[in-house]
Amino acid sequence: MSEQKFTDCGMELYTNTEMIVSEDILGKAKELAEMLSASNEVQFFQQAEKQISGNDQIQTLISAIKKKQKEIVAFQSFQNQKMVDKIEGEIDALQEQLDAIPIVSEFKQSQEDINYLLQLVMGVIRDSISEKINVEEGEAVNSSCSD
Repeated sequence: MSEQKFTDCGMELYTNTEMIVSEDILGKAKELAEMLSASNEVQFFQQAEKQISGNDQIQTLISAIKKKQKEIVAFQSFQNQKMVDKIEGEIDALQEQLDAIPIVSEFKQSQEDINYLLQLVMGVIRDSISEKINVEEGEAVNSSCSD
């Protein structure tokens, strides 16, 4: 074992390899991830994803949109704005067809729901930590120990 080193202020110094998250924190993180994976939002997302991947009409529209996006890149390289605008209109029409399919809009909504859920969880974690740390902005506790 290596000898522990400290700063002049008494804080322990760690190398990147020594900064290991404690097992209980990792365990709770995995437990939280499992809970989130089992949530209604994630379950619905997975079901919708399966339906979309198995739907030939949706896959054809997605392929057509991707092809048109590649065409735009090609015409942009030739600086042909007229064709770029035309193809963008075609993409918009294809996207409208895609968005008109109920499972697609439900899938997009489920993505938004999961994103909101993750942001909410991260916010709770951030706020809980902030309450415990309670550090004043811009004020050094001991000026001889600041950078």
